[in-house]
Amino acid sequence: MTGYYDYVLGLIPAALLGITAFLNLVGLSLTAALPAGAIVAIGLMAHAMFVRNPVTEPGETGAAKRPAAGAAKRPAAGSSAPGGSTTGGSTPSGGSASPGASD
Repeated sequence: MTGYYDYVLGLIPAALLGITAFLNLVGLSLTAALPAGAIVAIGLMAHAMFVRNPVTEPGETGAAKRPAAGAAKRPAAGSSAPGGSTTGGSTPSGGSASPGASD
């Protein structure tokens, strides 16, 4: 079964080429006829996207399929990831973390 968007997809090139060809045959120059056909094609696309926009089935949202923002696994506060840096602490040998310090 063909739906609205199938017709729109077929009408976009038909409007661009058909209106351009018709206006060119009537006597309008190609440089004036082409923008007229393009305006009609853009109008069809805008109508399909903004006036009669595609909707999902009730109860089926795209947000339910994606994880929530910030839901990625992160290390707990104050801990370091495995192999991460140890800032503000001492080196494993017990010495100072600053490179110029002497023992």
